[in-house]
Amino acid sequence: MSGATYQSVQLAKRPKDKIIPGETFSLKSSEAPKGSDLKDGVVLFQSLYLSLDPAMRGWLNDTRSYVPPVQIGEVMRGAAIGVVKASKSDAFPVGSYATGIVGWTELAIVNSKQLEKVDIPENGRVTDALGVLGMTGLTAYFGILDVGKVKAGDFVVVSGAAGATGSVVGQIAKIKGATVLGIAGSDDKVTWLREELGFDDALNYKDPTFSQKFKEATKDLIDVFFDNVGGEVLDLALSRAKPHARFVICGAISQYNSAKPQGPKNYLNIISMRIRMEGFIAFDYANEFPEARQQLAQWLAEGKLQRKETIIKGGLVKAEQALVDLYNGVNTG
Repeated sequence: MSGATYQSVQLAKRPKDKIIPGETFSLKSSEAPKGSDLKDGVVLFQSLYLSLDPAMRGWLNDTRSYVPPVQIGEVMRGAAIGVVKASKSDAFPVGSYATGIVGWTELAIVNSKQLEKVDIPENGRVTDALGVLGMTGLTAYFGILDVGKVKAGDFVVVSGAAGATGSVVGQIAKIKGATVLGIAGSDDKVTWLREELGFDDALNYKDPTFSQKFKEATKDLIDVFFDNVGGEVLDLALSRAKPHARFVICGAISQYNSAKPQGPKNYLNIISMRIRMEGFIAFDYANEFPEARQQLAQWLAEGKLQRKETIIKGGLVKAEQALVDLYNGVNTG
């Protein structure tokens, strides 16, 4: 942001498969709003951090979903942490930190009802509001506890285990007394899962012998599979499921950029093993967010939850490439 203008990122063209830097999005400069422009109940929000999430690719498709698609010429949807620069809301005085779905923009005039205060717990930091205490942490919480119904003694397998959601899923499962196997995309991520997050084991799906190692690691079969990836990993998990296993379908990052997404080949195992496979959206649990955040914050304060963030510096101009890199597995956490 400089002078009397600010920048935002808009959807310029819907991608048919992969996001194309310089084509899918466009950067727009606009005149900066002034504090004197504000009406009662709104604030001038300056973004400090944006959250980049796998689900964003689906928001670019002009199809029916749990939220309307981002429209051509519209500011790209996304959550942000920011600081209030001007205010006509008693709930958010100037200088206070807030978070909300304000989009890919440096400045925004936002109704205070669309924002939440950023409360930093013990052992916490401001960026946790987009991570372990934000939508990724909440997704992990409700997915593994309510949909997966994890319990002590379960054998839990998590795909995309080194991502922002998967890493929290595995740790919550451990807190609940489960044995956890994580699947990730590099040896460094595997080491992080084992040595820092306390996963019982972890495998690199890029290992040429991954399929055999996966079968050996799941010799006692799977009680809960938390899927962020889809594709071949989901098929392998279906072949190793116990009768009445619970499959939590959170995402399918391996298929998001495909012009022709592929479903599971081993779907008949759902019948023979009586598997319960269920998708979910964290927004469905909005009324329970405060209680969930309190529990996540407690685990964070107690040192039971660890997290890692990948922060890309350089401002909005870096957001498009950073989103592309997300689908290529560049990030940890």
